[in-house]
Amino acid sequence: MAVKHKYIEANIGISEDNRQAISDGLNRLLANEYFLYTKTRKFHWNVEGPHFRSIHLLLESQYKEIAEIIDEVAERVRKLGHYALGSYKQFSAVVDLLEHDGEEVADEKTILIELCQDQETIIRLIRSEFIPTADKNKDDGTSDFLTGIMEQHETMAWMLRASAK
Repeated sequence: MAVKHKYIEANIGISEDNRQAISDGLNRLLANEYFLYTKTRKFHWNVEGPHFRSIHLLLESQYKEIAEIIDEVAERVRKLGHYALGSYKQFSAVVDLLEHDGEEVADEKTILIELCQDQETIIRLIRSEFIPTADKNKDDGTSDFLTGIMEQHETMAWMLRASAK
């Protein structure tokens, strides 16, 4: 006889409604991270120009860092007892960033500026929406987690901005 297992709801001192609100925000962040990851990879693969090597390596380091962030955000959603989004259809429904869907990739400076603007969009979203939501819903762990991610994006934006001069 098969044993049926009942789902054990997270009992971590945060109400279900609050965990749902926080998870919704984290899933929106996850969608934005995934779009930024994909765009950064595309530009990494297709960059051309006199600064090819340095930009190629910069973008490689950034997409690897974003990949780690993606995993951490998804796991944070799971820690709160919810499921992480995982399809382009789901991501597309909640993402704030725009895809770079053209076949041709822009010049080096335009690539750096566009990625910097996307990084800054994520920074603003974390600062203005996601951290306040976590604070409002009494989740200091997620607030701290998001502050760390925001700082990573601030560093990546700075590197792109400095390279675009």
